[in-house]
Amino acid sequence: MTNATSTRPEDLREKMVQHIKDAGHLYSARIEQVLRTVPRHRFVPAASAEDAYANKAITIKPGADRPASCISVPTVVAMMLGQLDPQPGDHVLEIGAGTGYNAALLAELVGVEGSVTTIDIHSDVTAHARRALDETGYQRVHVVTGDGALGDPAYAPYNKIIVTVGPWDLPPAWFEQLAPGGTLVVPLHWRGQARSVAFTRKDTHLRAENSQLCGFIPMIGIVPTGEQTGALAEDVALHWDADQNIDPAALHEVFTGPETTVWSGASVIVNEPFDHIWLWLTATEPGACRIAAEDEAIEAGTCRPAFAYRTPAIVEGDSLAYLTKPRPLDQDGERRYELGATGHGPHGTVLAERLVEQIRRWDRDRAAQPVIAAYPADTADASLLAGGVVIDKRNIRMVVSP
Repeated sequence: MTNATSTRPEDLREKMVQHIKDAGHLYSARIEQVLRTVPRHRFVPAASAEDAYANKAITIKPGADRPASCISVPTVVAMMLGQLDPQPGDHVLEIGAGTGYNAALLAELVGVEGSVTTIDIHSDVTAHARRALDETGYQRVHVVTGDGALGDPAYAPYNKIIVTVGPWDLPPAWFEQLAPGGTLVVPLHWRGQARSVAFTRKDTHLRAENSQLCGFIPMIGIVPTGEQTGALAEDVALHWDADQNIDPAALHEVFTGPETTVWSGASVIVNEPFDHIWLWLTATEPGACRIAAEDEAIEAGTCRPAFAYRTPAIVEGDSLAYLTKPRPLDQDGERRYELGATGHGPHGTVLAERLVEQIRRWDRDRAAQPVIAAYPADTADASLLAGGVVIDKRNIRMVVSP
């Protein structure tokens, strides 16, 4: 039997690691080694070994309309560990215990001279994590039941904090419990998107120059949410943040008039990511947000978003523009897809052209990212990072700056 068809956990684990490498999410030999060391299947005993090592999330606690807790997709686990870069001797806090698997990886990376504390709001989740960690030899991991927004001061300060649930805001406890110069990796929500942001703690704020697209179960507890949702048309919704001057009522006829599509000249191949365009929009457009369309609306021709449920848009008054479905090109025998924007409303063409400006900006340097900073909510304008879009949440003032 070859590794390609083997169901032995060791062979499936090797296949998982190879997939993560092929996807470009393995950033160090140390992380590669711990992914080969920790038996992922033992943290999800109800799943088959094949499912445990597949590149997918596995629910361990169902919720009303979405999972309440799960084991994360392996590529995302590796990507976030790369952003966190835990070192031997580090003291690490994990918000969101899940199965305990991520805590075991962290324990391997920090060694016996370091420490790992993992916290979860669900007592049955922490019981699962505690049992799995004990059974796999990671008794030294501290497992705490509580609201992760409060952190765990008992073992603070932490060199590294990693959040494996999706908050819309950053609670003060995380800043207070993070050591100066420490790293906070958090899948933060803003302007309709969620990105894993690798913040470094400075004297007065957090600063990041690296973020990656991701998706996590929304955080519950005392962390506030400020995402608003409203209908634009039948089967089309708009998602925006509470600090934005957006009124969906002003857009209720936006799809009934003329539309304009502007093409950028920038193109991608199949499965090539272009999510940084959304990131640049949040650094340049105060009205950056998200539209979501059901299949029925797309089939009826109401709109043609690049992605049905998660497409970046710009709203200004009674007009909007969104990243439109790419059109196929044939360049030198290679099938490529050109990116563009479609605008609706009186100023739809102008908004589409502005969105296309950010597509072209991304195209000039596809790896570049804006700087993201987070300050306490009472920080004065004069003390904020200059030149960016300010996003006001309850606990922080966030600045995304080109």
